[in-house]
Amino acid sequence: MPKKKETKKIKTGELFAEFPNLYETASEDDMTATFEFAEEYKAFLDNSKTEREFAANAIQAAEELGFVDIATLDVLKPGDKVYQSIKGKGFAAAVIGKKSPAEGFNILGAHIDSPRLDLKPNPIYEDNDTVYFKTHYYGGIKKYQWTTIPLSVHGVVFTNDGKAHQIVVGEKDTDPVFYITDLLPHLGSDQMAKKASEFIPAEDLNVIIGGIPCTEDKKVKDIFKAGVLKILFEQYGIKEKDFVSAEIEIVPATKARDVGFDRAYIAAYGHDDKVCAYPALRALLAQEKPKKTCVCLLTDKEEIGSYSNSGATSNLYENFLMEVFAKAEGGIDKFNTLKFRKALAATKMLSTDVTTAYDPKYSNVFEKNNTAFMSHGLKIEKYTGARGKSGCSEATGDFIAEITDIFEKNSIPWQTGELGRIDAGGGGTIAAVMAELGMDVVDMGVPVWSMHAPVEVISKIDLYYLFLGYKAFIENIG
Repeated sequence: MPKKKETKKIKTGELFAEFPNLYETASEDDMTATFEFAEEYKAFLDNSKTEREFAANAIQAAEELGFVDIATLDVLKPGDKVYQSIKGKGFAAAVIGKKSPAEGFNILGAHIDSPRLDLKPNPIYEDNDTVYFKTHYYGGIKKYQWTTIPLSVHGVVFTNDGKAHQIVVGEKDTDPVFYITDLLPHLGSDQMAKKASEFIPAEDLNVIIGGIPCTEDKKVKDIFKAGVLKILFEQYGIKEKDFVSAEIEIVPATKARDVGFDRAYIAAYGHDDKVCAYPALRALLAQEKPKKTCVCLLTDKEEIGSYSNSGATSNLYENFLMEVFAKAEGGIDKFNTLKFRKALAATKMLSTDVTTAYDPKYSNVFEKNNTAFMSHGLKIEKYTGARGKSGCSEATGDFIAEITDIFEKNSIPWQTGELGRIDAGGGGTIAAVMAELGMDVVDMGVPVWSMHAPVEVISKIDLYYLFLGYKAFIENIG
């Protein structure tokens, strides 16, 4: 008879996987820190509704802490802090570690774009004395959720004279807002009989932008449209043709607000994925002279597949890592491609993206033993994808074990599970893109209610422990 393996004596209860509600277990100090961090996040979020705004604010925050553009340095030494703008819509930053980058990087990667409405290239039109923007929705949305709510306009218009005209209207209390109408219920019986995906056609997501005519020129056909164009020219110096070179986004005109009498949650636009991008950025900015070179990559276009030169598939993010590697190894002229590729293979990364939170109202799409719960901590999501794990990047078991060991040693609460029932749907993140470079990568974020809605909800205590988890990861992994 084989000998029984000797194991450490533990209580039977310790054999179970338990993920308690953190509001029940948090200390008074942690509760104070949770609410303070939430206020900082809300303030940043209100000023960073678009990817351009988030990237610009990230650069400002980095520069205030001594980060410099990597292009200004020829050689990097331990403790140096560098960043790079990725086409003004993405951001990359690094703090050089004591170890050679040949031993790999520790990376936190998130995306800073969110579902929204974009303008069509020729967006302005007049119909029955009212002026509208024609839009094209961006990312996976429920179209009906974008009607009858106050909307704001954010973006930039590039004119032929080389100037960039910034536009933000609808955020100040004194600003006008914009609006998409819906049909009154008294006349909506035919509409309500349609599927939810059909009763608001995409071509009907037209935003009201004006209704007072310009009567200066009697020869003008569309006098109401002319009235709006006159305002746009007087206030921003732009003409109708300039919209083809514009990047204008329509987003909810709402501020981040506490939810509940006890203020346990935050309702806001853009939690996906700014609720992960913000603590990832904060964790990187907190580094001084880490053991390994720490990196934060904030990418664009994740909601539509991570394509374009600012999305995660762009070589520009890899180029940043390559430049950090080369300059930390003595300079560009000493760069070794194979050595860099091996450094990527030794790299550890968190794809910092949100997941869905269990909602008892829609329990049929969740498998309760394998889903995340609000206020139960950050979620380690070993794989995403759809159906038979299609499109996913599955992390290795030893990498997961390395992370959970760090979390245990640093008292970081976590939970795990999947996105939902296997055939109920699915989704992906930038993890698969980064895994192609050979690095170990796993998804890790907080649970969200009403993901991709104009206003989403997260738990404050999940946000705070997510920051602590990201910080523990980049400081201790590898």
